[in-house]
Amino acid sequence: MRAVIVAAAVAFIISLFGTPVAIRVFAALKAGQPIRTLGPASHQSKKGTPTMGGVAFIIATVLAYVAGHLALTTLPEAQIAQVKPTMTALVLLGLFVFCGAVGFLDDFLKVRKRNSGGLSAKGKLLGQLLVGGGLGVAALYVPSTNGQTVASEHISFIRDISFLDVGKVGSVIVFVFVIMSMSNGVNLTDGLDGLATGASILVLGSYALIGFWQYRHWCGDNNYAGSYCYEVRDPLEVALIAAAAAGACVGFLWWNTSPARIFMGDTGALGLGGLIGGLAMATRTTLLSIIIGGLFVIITMSVVIQIISFKTTGKRVFRMSPLQHHFELAGWSEVNIVVRFWIVAGICVAIGLGLFYSDFLAIMG
Repeated sequence: MRAVIVAAAVAFIISLFGTPVAIRVFAALKAGQPIRTLGPASHQSKKGTPTMGGVAFIIATVLAYVAGHLALTTLPEAQIAQVKPTMTALVLLGLFVFCGAVGFLDDFLKVRKRNSGGLSAKGKLLGQLLVGGGLGVAALYVPSTNGQTVASEHISFIRDISFLDVGKVGSVIVFVFVIMSMSNGVNLTDGLDGLATGASILVLGSYALIGFWQYRHWCGDNNYAGSYCYEVRDPLEVALIAAAAAGACVGFLWWNTSPARIFMGDTGALGLGGLIGGLAMATRTTLLSIIIGGLFVIITMSVVIQIISFKTTGKRVFRMSPLQHHFELAGWSEVNIVVRFWIVAGICVAIGLGLFYSDFLAIMG
């Protein structure tokens, strides 16, 4: 627990004091966010606000991960041996950094072209596919000494579903789908000051709790004497990385909340989505992540519904999609939308954690 708290605290401090540095650097480089003319008129006042802020909390998370491992040196040697840097950390931090790199390229092109076009949709999806595929192979084909892999060959809900064995190749495909879906879901949510950041904090915090709970009831812990344990790999690593990312996002939110001094950009949104998808795979909660990340799913579905409706009937269901812009055009203030959507995200997280814990109680009972 000490290492998890240290990682979260260090990430928060680095992000809180590092983000103003990023603001000055990106402002000096004239890396301002281009604003679509088709969006709500109120957004035009945000034109020129520095973007690519995801760089700040991605770096903070990586540094905090190192700090968390340094804190582990105070633990007995037997425990340290179980939590040395692992393939789990490589996969999760790799998703965070490399999905963020795809987003960084998109942001860079937007800034360079001075429009909101950026990387083409196909180019962005190809980048996500390559990152997800490469790290998915690592997650499924590189076992630890006890044979556990980062991801599972089964579809999972709260744990692996025994009869849904899709094999290694199928699991890599599922892995890629989850990463792409979640990264694009967070990206669609990122449209109002602090909205995606606050929602991500709630989701990442839930995965820190899930990871730590699995660590305390872990099949890989020879000292655990409980009647039920979780068949996962490196759960303390999962908790540490999730807590570090959550702490980094809290520090970033200080500057990203309305009126935002900096935007996370696709750098942050794609990185966060990739990490959240990886956490779902690593904790064997793939289908549960649909509930935990419910706000991202709702907003993504609003876009899907809008596209299908317009292409089949020529009519729009919403004034504008993603959903948050529909409410803007309906007259809601930006702050009201953000706070209410955070409430929705919190409810989804609470339901997800409730299902996770109730499953444990049912098995123990």
